[in-house]
Amino acid sequence: MPMTREFVLTLSCPDAKGIVHAVSGLLFQAGCNIIDSQQFGDVLGEDATGLFFMRVHFEAPDHLADAGTLDRLFGHVRQQYAMNAQVRSLARRPRLMLLVSKHGHCLNDLLFRWKSGQLPVDIPAIVSNHPDFAELAASYGIPFHHLPLPTGSSAAVKREQEQRIEALFTELDIDLVVLARYMQILSTELCQFLQGRAINIHHSFLPSFKGAKPYYQAHDRGVKLIGATAHYVTADLDEGPIIEQDVERVDHTLSPEDFTAVGRDVECVVLARAVRWHVEHRVLLNGRKTVVFR
Repeated sequence: MPMTREFVLTLSCPDAKGIVHAVSGLLFQAGCNIIDSQQFGDVLGEDATGLFFMRVHFEAPDHLADAGTLDRLFGHVRQQYAMNAQVRSLARRPRLMLLVSKHGHCLNDLLFRWKSGQLPVDIPAIVSNHPDFAELAASYGIPFHHLPLPTGSSAAVKREQEQRIEALFTELDIDLVVLARYMQILSTELCQFLQGRAINIHHSFLPSFKGAKPYYQAHDRGVKLIGATAHYVTADLDEGPIIEQDVERVDHTLSPEDFTAVGRDVECVVLARAVRWHVEHRVLLNGRKTVVFR
């Protein structure tokens, strides 16, 4: 099947009867073929949002094989159910900008997945506040942008550097920013600029270990599980809507260096999953949470 005729419709709206029928019926009448469809209603429990979510992967006939045309096709249904709905062509590869500091394991993993065809995206830029990975970027033929932030930089200097990131985002038509161990706290202004378009990765332990060398802290406390969390970036530090998490078991025989190695492996896997699901349009925001159609 030609990829140029495949599309994904994602939507969220207040839960009501008839939504699935309205959407599938409209696609049928338009001559589209549904390849797969998933839906979820968040209606149970005290913290339910009352929203309905749906992802439909479908093939369109030649005369409708355009995201703008298909988007207009849903105008009446969108208005009827107060939907937040988007139609995206699978022929268009999402464009990623990777941000990194001095730890390159997540960056290297994402680049390998991209180069080997496992991650269907384009990566027009790598940005760092350090020069360390310029050669790695060059080996993949990706432009490297060194935007330094000297230790102790003022808020004004940090904001100026962030504005250069925003300018690159706009100039390169970026769809998603991935913080592949970018060790800077983003300002509220940059978080708002990137809302729903930036993913971060960090370790997740019980108890939580903050500051330098978290894996060494975990070893010192005898942690039995090492984990990682990928989430959307918000102004609430490390508290954005969670996309994916995973853990690996560790024990007393392992050194702090072993803990670190295990943690880095988990971080790579969790971040890669989150990025892939985002670019495949499988993640929908649900207030402080996400709905992930796997």
